[in-house]
Amino acid sequence: MTNGLPDLTGALVVRGDVVTPAEVLPDAAVAVRGDRIAWVGDAADVPAAHRPPRPAPGTLVLPGLVDLHCHGGGGASFPDATTPDEVRRAADEHLRHGTTTLVASLVTAPRDVLLARTALLADAADAGVVAGIHLEGPFLSPARCGAQNPEDMVPGDPGLVRAVARAARGHLVTMTVAPEVPGVVGGPAAGAADGVPGADDVLRALVEAGALPSIGHTDASAQACDAAIDRAFDLLATTAGARSARATATHLFNGMRPLHHRDPGPVAACLAAAARGELVVELVADGTHLDPATVRAVVDLVGADAAVLVTDAMAAAGMPDGDYRLGPVAVRVADGVARVLEPDPEAPDGPPRPGAIAGGVAHLIDVVRATVAAGVPLVAAVRAASTTPAQVLGRPDLGALLPGRRADLVVTTADLGALRVARAGAWVA
Repeated sequence: MTNGLPDLTGALVVRGDVVTPAEVLPDAAVAVRGDRIAWVGDAADVPAAHRPPRPAPGTLVLPGLVDLHCHGGGGASFPDATTPDEVRRAADEHLRHGTTTLVASLVTAPRDVLLARTALLADAADAGVVAGIHLEGPFLSPARCGAQNPEDMVPGDPGLVRAVARAARGHLVTMTVAPEVPGVVGGPAAGAADGVPGADDVLRALVEAGALPSIGHTDASAQACDAAIDRAFDLLATTAGARSARATATHLFNGMRPLHHRDPGPVAACLAAAARGELVVELVADGTHLDPATVRAVVDLVGADAAVLVTDAMAAAGMPDGDYRLGPVAVRVADGVARVLEPDPEAPDGPPRPGAIAGGVAHLIDVVRATVAAGVPLVAAVRAASTTPAQVLGRPDLGALLPGRRADLVVTTADLGALRVARAGAWVA
């Protein structure tokens, strides 16, 4: 050790304005040995023999980003993938743009499709291609189906949860559920036939499987959401080995009954729970799903430790406008916005027209950029896209430029354009 530094012989040293969970360190450096961060500090403290040249003004060094909700990219879709190459193609599209940890999201589908896709994604998780699996459904409200097929939405079934968890082999991270759907919170369990007592419910099955319930695609009242959040919080607090102490809310505002002062619905319940430290809310802060003022207000209200930025990206991320699929649903991307193609009620025999928003087309670094443009401080925006989602995953080794963490880095321009990406200490091609 010299001047507090480890021996940097053979180390990778990256220089720029370094964004930590607490502050931006101007003209600093991150030293990497193997797959770990060995040191972070002032570039001037690095011996001249190991100090890289000063980069262009404003060059930033961020932690690798962590996306908890992504359906695909690069023309490939996790809900439609049938081969490992398709899964890798989608994950690599986001990796090249700075998302070094990605949870692959499925959509509502029949049981056999969900089990097959989950098993494929579990193989990808074993290989380190993705960090886990998120199921967006099938226990959702048809009234808030969004870009999902309401015909495949079913009552809460703890037996199906357990079957999915077996297929996931420990990689099931979250499942989006609507609290008002029978069997999700209390009541008779559809899974009673597999030997589980009738008092079972989906929330218990998820927590016991090591996964987190996520409130979403719901038309529930605030009271119903409060009950689900309270139950999830209690289950997580009393279950050994829980991934996180807090459940989540899937893309807050989107796919939910809107907030009204006499009918607060799920939005108010989720915001209040996040402010209490009992929930983490997702925000698709890409400039399309939410107004910038909404993003700024939520982060101001609950803080970057209770909000995570996600892409909700589908196959068109990184691709030109055109026609794509999201599970069984046809999607058209025009002017960078993905929308479901649905029959025109005024001309049912004519061509379909664009309808509801059908996921995102941005990379997570784009979401961070839009969040900063909305007025959220850079440190908070980066924390919501790295440190906080890593906590949700239960991965204390990820999500921050601190000694001992995995060496995931993103070097960007001053306006958050990705220049270089390193994952586990190795530059991404």
